[in-house]
Amino acid sequence: MLSEQQMIEFRDLAIQAARIGGQILIEKMGKITAKEKGGPGDLVTEADLASEAAIRSLIAARFPDHQFVGEEGTAAHEVDQQKQASDFCWIVDPLDGTTNFVHQLRSFSVSIGLAYRGELIAGAVLDPLLDECYSAYLGGGATLNGSSISVSQQVELRKSLFVFSFARGVHRDAPDAHRFLNMLQKVGSIRRLGSAALNLCYVACGRTDGYWASQLSQWDVAAGWLIAVEAGATLRGFDGRRPKLIRPKFCCTATPELFEQIQPLLNLEPS
Repeated sequence: MLSEQQMIEFRDLAIQAARIGGQILIEKMGKITAKEKGGPGDLVTEADLASEAAIRSLIAARFPDHQFVGEEGTAAHEVDQQKQASDFCWIVDPLDGTTNFVHQLRSFSVSIGLAYRGELIAGAVLDPLLDECYSAYLGGGATLNGSSISVSQQVELRKSLFVFSFARGVHRDAPDAHRFLNMLQKVGSIRRLGSAALNLCYVACGRTDGYWASQLSQWDVAAGWLIAVEAGATLRGFDGRRPKLIRPKFCCTATPELFEQIQPLLNLEPS
């Protein structure tokens, strides 16, 4: 078993790594062009790559035997064979919200999560422009720039503010389109902001009351997932079960009451 002090040290390293990556993003914002990596609208920039390289170098210097899964580098199924014996895996998005970054829309983040034997134990999400760093370790609660945060106590769907993520090229007949229309009719307000990591952190600190997504990757949500749960959020799959980090399809709400109200609106596919 890991000690609390060990988890605090891991969290602090996640914060340090996020700040190093965030400084690179600030320095490069507005000075670079984007390239498509996986199809129309799926962008990568020199900033993503430089941020991930710096983060990876920092973590490897401290823990050279740990696994590392980064959006712009090693994919989940391509982890270094020599490191697969490690119980630790860092899950990193060096620039969450690349489209926003490219357009100089000021909402993007760096996300650093750490899993131990498949369970998230530490993480940090940095909004480099606002200098807001959200962090958590397992059992230790969640913080924003060192101050404790918690979810809102909203229980009325009609008064709630939700955020969501859509995949690129969603067809009008796709389940995600129907989910959006169902929610639009019931909640107070809906926003699409562009950074999954920040979306989870906004639920964690009470700025929003819920967030749902179905087409993300583990690096998009690993750190924010832990931060939201440690802040008191209810995080479940659309079917009400514990969701899987490797293929995240979930809703995160400030209260169990909100989740119970929206689950029928989101759970549109057979299990």
